[in-house]
Amino acid sequence: MINLTLFGFQLPLWLIFFIIILIVIFAWRIVKFAIKVLLILVLIFIVLALLDYFNVFNWIKEIITTIIF
Repeated sequence: MINLTLFGFQLPLWLIFFIIILIVIFAWRIVKFAIKVLLILVLIFIVLALLDYFNVFNWIKEIITTIIF
């Protein structure tokens, strides 16, 4: 059986491949999460830009000002 000595421990080759596969799966999940967060932030930015383009914030500010004063 093929073994690899790592830090003084004898590890079988299948265990090394298994650890590498787990690391790749974990890294892929982190990348997927980061992509989802990025898409959500881009979507929020686009919505805010559209609301600003159509002067929704000024309209809300005017309504609040007329209600208070």
